[in-house]
Amino acid sequence: MTMDGPNPKVDAYLDRAGQWRDELTRLRAIARDCPVVEDFKWGHPCYTADGANIVLIHGFKDYCALLFFKGSLMSDPNGILVQQTENVQASRQIRFTSGGEIAQLAPTLKAYILEAIAVERAGLKVAFKPTADFTMVEEFQERLRDDAVLKAAFEALTPGRQRGYLLHFAAAKQAKTRVARIAKCAPLILAGKGLTD
Repeated sequence: MTMDGPNPKVDAYLDRAGQWRDELTRLRAIARDCPVVEDFKWGHPCYTADGANIVLIHGFKDYCALLFFKGSLMSDPNGILVQQTENVQASRQIRFTSGGEIAQLAPTLKAYILEAIAVERAGLKVAFKPTADFTMVEEFQERLRDDAVLKAAFEALTPGRQRGYLLHFAAAKQAKTRVARIAKCAPLILAGKGLTD
């Protein structure tokens, strides 16, 4: 039912897949049975509707998953959506460790994908936590106090880029690591780039 044919990049991805090949192939078949376009983004099969990202298929060491980009807005009547980490605000996963789990949940997974499409088409937006609510480590506060150009460049970044840096700096347990991360990221901030740009 996809709005297009199979994407050759997804074919190649599945051909290279090791541990989760069967499971990823099953997830692909379920996604392709929905009104989506099969794409390949961030190195993974991605399914879109009306140009918007709906769901991504990916594998990890211990599980494979369907990642719903706006999963936090979905109703989740089966209680199977998982928040990857406490800092993830919008997306949610459904995790699998066997093809049997996927086969058993196939109708539910299709219903979740259809709901995700409906969420997108309804124009629903995730209310992201304001950047001011994220922890700014003392080392970065000091650096911004001492460097007005860096402060102006940081404040000019998009909220998402600001959050990315704040999370990256706060994740370091030692002060010297935080200082090193700040020094390494300063040129990116000055160039108006995000952590992963």
